[in-house]
Amino acid sequence: MLRALLRRWASYRYRFVPWIALHLRRKRRTIRYVPEKCKDKIISDEDVLETLLKIFKALFINDFGRQMDFFALLPEVKSKYLELLTIQFKRSKTTGYNHQSQNIFNPEEVLFNTLGFSITRNRSSLISAGTGVFVNKGFVPKGALVSMYPGTVYQKYEPIFFQSIGNPFIFRCIDGVLIDGNDKGISKAVYRSCSKRDQVGPFQMSDITWLTPVVQNPLAVGQYVNNCSHTP
Repeated sequence: MLRALLRRWASYRYRFVPWIALHLRRKRRTIRYVPEKCKDKIISDEDVLETLLKIFKALFINDFGRQMDFFALLPEVKSKYLELLTIQFKRSKTTGYNHQSQNIFNPEEVLFNTLGFSITRNRSSLISAGTGVFVNKGFVPKGALVSMYPGTVYQKYEPIFFQSIGNPFIFRCIDGVLIDGNDKGISKAVYRSCSKRDQVGPFQMSDITWLTPVVQNPLAVGQYVNNCSHTP
């Protein structure tokens, strides 16, 4: 029982403010020093936005058939994506895309066709290494956006005690905002609840497939990427 408590404490202590304050200078290996908040940019916002728009448009067009019912309520969006679909159709000879055949590409294939690489979440071949993210096809250029960190966003003043117990997936941003990327337990229930609360009619305001084995956004695996270095 004592060992179980120690394991729980080892997981939780990084979110216990007094412990962090006492060990801040000793544990520099897991802290990336940033002189100013505005300089905490490994990739510029413009590059991030460009990449996300590119992959999301490709995913939308790949599943275009199922989106037609929604376009009756959003004519301005329909016209924009019909134009994109026309452009995509003209490139079908090189990409293999066929507008008449829907769902022929899974999200990982769409990611590869769009950005030149695909990633997947899988068990590591190393003993006791757990689950990680692997490049299973293509090549990732330096400075490329490779994943997103999905989860429930908590402001600094919002309670997260019960969600954080035994939870290694809570990401603390430089501004103190917390992102709970756990896809199990109470964290999963909280995210689903928030997603249904924010839903507007048939329109979902957030993606919940990252909570399931069948992920529709292939980038939503960032919580399984481990980085313990203090340098970019």
